[in-house]
Amino acid sequence: FHDHALMIIFLICFLVLYALFLTLTTKLTNTNISDAQEMETVWTILPAIILVLIALPSLRILYMTDEVNDPSLTIKSIGHQWYWTYEYTDYGGLIFNSYMLPPLFLEPGDLRLLDVDNRVVLPIETPIRMMITSQDVLHSWAVPTLGLKTDAIPGRLNQTTFTATRPGVYYGQCSEICGAN
Repeated sequence: FHDHALMIIFLICFLVLYALFLTLTTKLTNTNISDAQEMETVWTILPAIILVLIALPSLRILYMTDEVNDPSLTIKSIGHQWYWTYEYTDYGGLIFNSYMLPPLFLEPGDLRLLDVDNRVVLPIETPIRMMITSQDVLHSWAVPTLGLKTDAIPGRLNQTTFTATRPGVYYGQCSEICGAN
C-alpha cells in the first residue's frame, strides 16, 4: 500500500512541478484558459478519482488485518488504574493481575516501569486473539516489539490479533496518562 500511495504522490508532485515550470518559463498570452469549463471539470473530478484509487487498497488492507481466522488462544485484558487483569478464557477462566514492580522490589537487570510481578505467558508461532477493555478510565494496551497498540475503553471490547515469532520477554506499557504511576 505504501508503494502504491507513494507512486500516486510522485506523479502528482511531478505534474505540479511541471505546471509550475511551464508557468514560470512561458509567457501567459493565452486568455482563453480562464473560460475552459472542460479543464475545470477535469481538475475537479481527477482528484476524486485519485482519492478513490488510494482508498480502495487501503480499505482492503484494513479489513484483511482485522480478520481473525480461528485463533488458538484468546486472552481478555482488562485495564485498571496502575495494573492489568488477564484472563485466559480458553483454559477454565485462569485469571490473574499484573502489577508493575515498585522500584524497591527491582533486582539488578530489571527494567524500571516495565517489569511486572505476573507476566503473561504466550506460545510462539500461534495466532493469539487479545480482547481489550477497561474498567475505570481510558488505557492503551501496547507492546511496541509486536507492533501492537489498542485502546482500552470502559464499556467497549476491542480486539487485536498477533503472533509472537520468536521466544523472549516482550515488554508492554500503558501509553495513556492514567495516574501517578
